[in-house]
Amino acid sequence: MSDAAVYTGRAAVRAGILVTGTEVLTGIITDRNGPWLSERLADLGVDVAMIEVVGDRPADLEAALERMAAAGVALIVTSGGLGPTADDLTAEVVGRFAGREMVLEDALEERIAEILRPLMSRWPELDEAAVRASNRKQAVIPRGATVLEPVGTAPGLVVPPAGSADDGGRPAGPTIVVLPGPPRELHAMWEMAVRTDAFRAAIAGATEYRRGILRLFGIPESEIANTLRHADAAGVGLGSLEITTCLRRGEIEVSTRYEPGDEADYERLVAFIAERHAGRLFSRDGATIDRQVAALLAGETIAVAESCTGGLLAGRLTDLAGASEYFAGGVVAYGNEAKISLVGVDPALIESFGAVSVEVAEALAAGARERFGASVGVGVTGIAGPDGGTEEKPVGLVCFSVQGPGGRSLTRSSRLPGGRADIRDRATTVALHMIASALGGERT
Repeated sequence: MSDAAVYTGRAAVRAGILVTGTEVLTGIITDRNGPWLSERLADLGVDVAMIEVVGDRPADLEAALERMAAAGVALIVTSGGLGPTADDLTAEVVGRFAGREMVLEDALEERIAEILRPLMSRWPELDEAAVRASNRKQAVIPRGATVLEPVGTAPGLVVPPAGSADDGGRPAGPTIVVLPGPPRELHAMWEMAVRTDAFRAAIAGATEYRRGILRLFGIPESEIANTLRHADAAGVGLGSLEITTCLRRGEIEVSTRYEPGDEADYERLVAFIAERHAGRLFSRDGATIDRQVAALLAGETIAVAESCTGGLLAGRLTDLAGASEYFAGGVVAYGNEAKISLVGVDPALIESFGAVSVEVAEALAAGARERFGASVGVGVTGIAGPDGGTEEKPVGLVCFSVQGPGGRSLTRSSRLPGGRADIRDRATTVALHMIASALGGERT
């Protein structure tokens, strides 16, 4: 991801996100909370200055809090480290950092005990006293913190800074929102946190922003960067816009954040890009190709036969709720025998043209359509690598065919860049754009 223009505005409120957990730091678990929280904060007009991941070491956690406070953030959001085990120390470290005494909240302890009772009934051999003792630490919180109702067993916290010397001896600093690590719990608790008085006070004065997303397909990221340079030279007025470009799944995403008074500048930018890249700009409202295809499939059904993508296309077609209305089924026909027996590909085609060929892709599309009784059939076959390529058919060669209603059909082959995962992922994107074209989709 790269900044494509210099933004001259400045957010009134900045925040830091601190993700804790040695399992996240070492890559055992992928961090999903940091990006999710960043998007939620941006929606509130809060500028995220940094996201940091630290292990379950109190000194590292406190050092990260110090770094964020020194950067002048008004809000810090933490995730993780609120469990009952000895290494779950976030609440304690935050309390010490904020200069607030840790106290046992009796009502909270009882609430956690209520949550644990069903657990105890399912496993009666557990030592109830030991379980209660280990979870009692979850009810020890910084004095003056706002408690967020537990979704699991761990409560969340909103901890404002100590405001005077007689309130812990620490000068005013950032408000800290302490959330659990499991995303399901964190998401629900975030909504509670946003409604608290302490949170609203911390982000008071946040700038109101609007956000526009454009999506283009079929051009390199360097070309959109060149377009933005031309737009700036043409006086479009990029100085009021915060523009970020990103290559995602073979598409270019142009994300622009701006204040309401600068909407005219944004509209001029959209018009400039649309004129320069007519036919490549497929989404002006941020809608993904996945959602566009789902909308175009209203009243139609689709079936797929995949080889090199191994079911990834079927996965994307069924990611959205309501996919059962249009997705008839799919086959992962990886081997030649599967192509022949499951999809009905003529063995002579494979013998004459090879499994990776537009002829076999067409046969896969026709077979999927026929076997599932669908109005749209899709076939994908290719060489994802890293081995298996030849001079004639190199790694990255993927052949596609889409057979749509009314006799509309599209067939093509592409040499896709990247490693195995990139090739497979980008192949699904190419297939989705071909489906949209076969269904007569207009760029929005």
